[in-house]
Amino acid sequence: MPPTTSSKVSRWDQHGREHVVHVQKAGMQRALTCDSCGWKKNAQFLPWLKAEEHLTEAHQATVDPTVTGSNS
Repeated sequence: MPPTTSSKVSRWDQHGREHVVHVQKAGMQRALTCDSCGWKKNAQFLPWLKAEEHLTEAHQATVDPTVTGSNS
């Protein structure tokens, strides 16, 4: 059985609420699970993009907390 690793994609909506999709990897498959609504999907390719799409479409969560403003 292959080892399982996990990561997450998080975005904030216009009301300041954080929405998180967890990405669990086992072998070539990745399982996506949304903390906010329970949405689940299996993805072999581009799981983080699918997670971002879900957050945008289902929760209007588009603000990436890891991106900071530019100082230029």
